[in-house]
Amino acid sequence: MSLSKSKCTRCEESCGKGKASVDVIRKLEAAFDKLASSNSTSLLKRYLTRTIFDDLKTRKTSFGSTLLDCIQSGLENFDSSIGVYAADPECYSLFAELFDPIIEAYHGFKKSDRQPPTAWGPVDTFANLDPKDEYIVSTRIRCCRTVKGYPFNPCMAADHYREIERQIVSVLNELSGEYRGIYHPLTGMPKDVQQNLIDSHYLFKEGDRFLQSANACRHWPTGRGIFFNDKKTFLVWVCEEDHLRIMCMQPGGNVGEVYRRLVGAVTELEKKLTFIRSDRFGYVTFCPTNLGTTIRASVHIKLPKLASNMDKLKNLAEKYHLQVRGTAGEHTESEGGVYDLSNKRRLGLTEHEVMKEMYTGISEILKHEKSAK
Repeated sequence: MSLSKSKCTRCEESCGKGKASVDVIRKLEAAFDKLASSNSTSLLKRYLTRTIFDDLKTRKTSFGSTLLDCIQSGLENFDSSIGVYAADPECYSLFAELFDPIIEAYHGFKKSDRQPPTAWGPVDTFANLDPKDEYIVSTRIRCCRTVKGYPFNPCMAADHYREIERQIVSVLNELSGEYRGIYHPLTGMPKDVQQNLIDSHYLFKEGDRFLQSANACRHWPTGRGIFFNDKKTFLVWVCEEDHLRIMCMQPGGNVGEVYRRLVGAVTELEKKLTFIRSDRFGYVTFCPTNLGTTIRASVHIKLPKLASNMDKLKNLAEKYHLQVRGTAGEHTESEGGVYDLSNKRRLGLTEHEVMKEMYTGISEILKHEKSAK
């Protein structure tokens, strides 16, 4: 049976929906003044006005989450671009006066908008973007899911992590065919094995300061781990940033093959696990940037000509609704001239529309690279 409450990160009592403690409000007041006087350009600073702050600072969800649990990362990192995380699924409604404008600014998704129903579409729509293997090193598509009945990292107790891990692993162990694999818990994993998986871009790691400040690394490494098949073309991260991160990947640019594998994997997991899906936001996630389909479809790609002018590359990416990241993901640099290009939009589109946007964008980027002098 799942736990429905946990100890809040900012107060010691297990608590139901009500008011934040005096200590939490005191910390919020001090931190708000520092943010207001800072040179931060985060969406948190832009939209957390004094009026909204005063309205939200005393609120608390049934899981015990407060405004402080949602904004502590942005309060500690003034260079954040967003600065907010949902401490539990209820935060999107209880603190809507803050989340709604941030979500609109990032996604262009208005308060009156609704996420369309799940629609994977025909998987054979997408072909190999780079059949000669000249540019694309690898393709990866992932999506996130939240198990019903639990908060997110800032308000998760050690037992939450263990319960979620047990539920997910029991289902993963029943998979067959190309999805059959082995679960590797972080607890007890040899350091050399762990580092090898990290260096190969298969495994997540602790240490991102934005997630650390958001209290997303509680009870580390309890309840965390990675499941993968023999070929490492199907992987599941358990309790990293979200409860589940389901991903499929392989060398080269065959987007259609990777997408087909992901759709099949998610379909199988949904038969045994209950995930939270909001009529408004689609699949609910820890970070508001991942709401909606939660899909991030990316390629590791070599673009020597375009990369010689990063402003041009980033402008092109923006034109096609793509993001440019370093090889190891967000907040990292390129390695060996290889960049990570992925879709930026996840909310307000169907799964198939997200994939089509990514596929078209990468196709156009490749045309520009081939024609560049």
